[in-house]
Amino acid sequence: MTKPVIAILDPVFQHEPDIETGVWGTGVELVIWRPTLQRDEPIPTSVLASADVVMNCRSRHKIDAGAIAAMARAKLVVQVGVGFNHIDIEACSRAGIPVCNTPDYGTREVADHAIALVLNLMRGISTYDSRIKQHIAAWSTSDLALPPVRRIKGQVFGVIGLGRIGLAAANRAKAFEFDVAFYDPYLPAGTEFAVGFRRCKTLQELLGQSDVVSIHCPMSEETTGLFNDAAVAALKTGAVVVNTARGGITDLDAIDRGLRSGQIGAAGLDVLPIEPPDVHHPLLKAWREREAWLEGRLVITPHAAFYTPESLADMRSLAALSVHQFLTEGTLRAPVNLDRLRANGFRN
Repeated sequence: MTKPVIAILDPVFQHEPDIETGVWGTGVELVIWRPTLQRDEPIPTSVLASADVVMNCRSRHKIDAGAIAAMARAKLVVQVGVGFNHIDIEACSRAGIPVCNTPDYGTREVADHAIALVLNLMRGISTYDSRIKQHIAAWSTSDLALPPVRRIKGQVFGVIGLGRIGLAAANRAKAFEFDVAFYDPYLPAGTEFAVGFRRCKTLQELLGQSDVVSIHCPMSEETTGLFNDAAVAALKTGAVVVNTARGGITDLDAIDRGLRSGQIGAAGLDVLPIEPPDVHHPLLKAWREREAWLEGRLVITPHAAFYTPESLADMRSLAALSVHQFLTEGTLRAPVNLDRLRANGFRN
């Protein structure tokens, strides 16, 4: 019997797929592709054409209509990660190919990271550390003042998107005595009573009352550029904005203008619209050059909120489990296009 071929695109592991083969055993054939020339090197058509299952490990690789057309044998696409906005879901659905993501890894890490960014800014941690490194004379109460530093108790922590990660972040914020509110138009009526947090009817309502805004919604056509100039204008003046979701949800120009005007008090960004970042962008240039007006008001991390060694292992094993369940049971573990597939005649 011919073994199913699994193509693993640009994996996070450096050596052998030990975690994956621990799930699959020896009953599969692997094709592992790593870019050799540059990060955005096109995926070879030959790799796609040979695969019964395609596992995409990096969101920078676009699974577009052309790539899907090359998948002559593919019966499943698995995103080894949460986000899937880089996959042409409509084209997959028309081709009858289920797409599964890996939504249940890294929840703790991303929620922890969001809170860590908030605490860093509102307690001045990295800024005080930097000041002391540069001038030991900064060990002085006269140099403590930073605009974002304030008492946390009673501040409103606003969550955009109360899914798995948003809820985990909200629960952590509650433990620090924040007053938690959220906006999520896709949650059923009454969710607020189940979770014990205040629900806002509109995004503008949430922004207008929040001292901290933490973004946790998925990126889609609806949410691309959601945090724009209009959102900044709706903010409570001096609010802290944190994004650990997707960079494209925020308009970096709007963040720049908001910080310069003071409408945004501070920002913690783990994700940016362009990654690696455009260092010539005015905000990033000011940040890199440590311009005085930005001191203590901007923390950037390298799309690292998801990361711990444990979360990477979870991501790999759960993605491998999606493949295993499909190949052995015909079940879809975390499908993102089931409704569209069924509309195109797919039955599972």
